[in-house]
Amino acid sequence: MKTPPASAPAPATNPGLTEVRYSLPDLLREIAQERTSQTFAMEKLEQAEIGKLFSQPRKRRALKSRQ
Repeated sequence: MKTPPASAPAPATNPGLTEVRYSLPDLLREIAQERTSQTFAMEKLEQAEIGKLFSQPRKRRALKSRQ
């Protein structure tokens, strides 16, 4: 009985897992469509607004007035 070479991938430890492969041209076409859609633009805006909510406020210093 032969043993697999050391570079061979280990068998899956969970028999319920399966490998899924996607077509690169299909993925690229989907990305191009999402970038041109209005919903994608709104998601980007919402992410920016959410980021602002969790950002640390900058400390402000009072300016010394010259008299």
